[in-house]
Amino acid sequence: MTFTEELATFCKKKGFMYPSSEIYGGLAGFYDYGHLGTRLKHNFENIWRKYFLSLNDNFHEIETANIMPRDVFKASGHLEKFADPVVNCSACGFKERADHFVERFLKKRVEGLTSEELTKEINKNKLFCPTCKSELEPVRSFNMMFPVQLGVAHKIYPKSVPALLTKSEEEQKNIAYLRPETAQSPYVNFKLQYELLRKRMPLGLALIGRAYRNEISPRNVTLRLREFIQAELQIFFNEAKINDHPLFEMVKEYKLRTVLIEDRERTKTVERTAQSLVQKGLPKYYVYHLVKIQQFYLEILKIPSEKFRFYQLNELERAFYNKYHFDFEVELQEHSFTEVGGLHYRTDHDLEGHQRVSQESMEVLDEETGKKFVPHVLELSFGVDRNVYALLDVNYENNKERGNIILHLPSGLTPFFCGIFPLVKNKPEIAAKAEEIYNDLKQQFSCLYDEAGSVGRRYARADEIGVEYEITIDFASLEDNSVTIRDRETTKQVRVKITQLSGLLQKLFAGKGFEDLGEKII
Repeated sequence: MTFTEELATFCKKKGFMYPSSEIYGGLAGFYDYGHLGTRLKHNFENIWRKYFLSLNDNFHEIETANIMPRDVFKASGHLEKFADPVVNCSACGFKERADHFVERFLKKRVEGLTSEELTKEINKNKLFCPTCKSELEPVRSFNMMFPVQLGVAHKIYPKSVPALLTKSEEEQKNIAYLRPETAQSPYVNFKLQYELLRKRMPLGLALIGRAYRNEISPRNVTLRLREFIQAELQIFFNEAKINDHPLFEMVKEYKLRTVLIEDRERTKTVERTAQSLVQKGLPKYYVYHLVKIQQFYLEILKIPSEKFRFYQLNELERAFYNKYHFDFEVELQEHSFTEVGGLHYRTDHDLEGHQRVSQESMEVLDEETGKKFVPHVLELSFGVDRNVYALLDVNYENNKERGNIILHLPSGLTPFFCGIFPLVKNKPEIAAKAEEIYNDLKQQFSCLYDEAGSVGRRYARADEIGVEYEITIDFASLEDNSVTIRDRETTKQVRVKITQLSGLLQKLFAGKGFEDLGEKII
């Protein structure tokens, strides 16, 4: 069993995530979150909100529809250009995204190559179908948009006739699309929100929502899905101010873990100060947000620094409208460094497109100069499903010494911060005391109550789902009004007064060391 298979089995067994509609055989590219996965996902989303919306008091969250009219994607360029290269077997029907197929066999990045160039790579390196060894057909483009018919069709067509090929021009107007990215929603909301928010710049519009892409070969649990969740912050600003940020001086010596285009031959991550990246030509406004993103991963999500990096995309790899593009990547146990998001400077491409197609002006007034301009956009884009998977991957340990799995999730992310365990369940007075403590603590913390099985087995179950601290109520608790707290990471325990319990847990949640509680470790 591969690690990915082991982790997928664990996630299903414990209730983190599993294939959608599995009783009907599942549906490729669609996953459901169980009771624990939903808690973990919501914790990530809430931490993301708190952190990134606090970067500026004019950053706000909106929530929008998933289905958008055709003209939105005409303006954005998705109807014309949102396509992936696909390679098909001439015999058995095997198909895969062509650049991923080539990368898998040649062990080099080929993202950005045209269909013709990918076909040449396949032929030159004599790559055949991995399933039946037949020849592969020439690579072709495949648009990944999901169309949606709005309302009732004017005609009923024979089942043998593909409806989209026979619909009248009038009926085509009723075709909308599931959005392939959440970004277009803030763009079409920009004009109204700018007016509502007193015409202040920069303006940030954040959105956590679903997007839909008809992926050619979804795989690896939630790393590549057809329905997925994005957390994005679109920052609208004046291009004239891109070479400045009021807080840049505070971060200029901060070291960023980067793989620039010039580093690729060495495939080495290099630590560079924010100031040195500015000296290489990146604008301060962009670099400042690189710093904030790395701090989010290292200081908030507690990803080990050696497992995080920024990877710079070249002009062939990045979208044509992106002037600067860094992916941020986390090293996974079986998939090496994997993209979990990106920082994109999209210029004025999006608002200019919507201005052209909608005939609505997207210009705003610079009060300092009196000149009008179309705002540029800096996009902070995070794949929620990929980040949740990365958190599970990085924090999963099959600990042979302890004989169980340990999920080392930090306090703010773990589904349950603490567990309340009566030592035995057939003693009403112990159970009553445990329930009293549980009812008090659950008002402040995410708490799990468990009375089934031996306390040792309950500790192991708690470790497996990431419970950080276990509180045991025993016979002595009835006499000295104290309980035992066990630390997931070390298995060490301390004895504390129940009256002090809430305050001590608050200190632990804030990051104070377990052994600094001031009580004797037993």
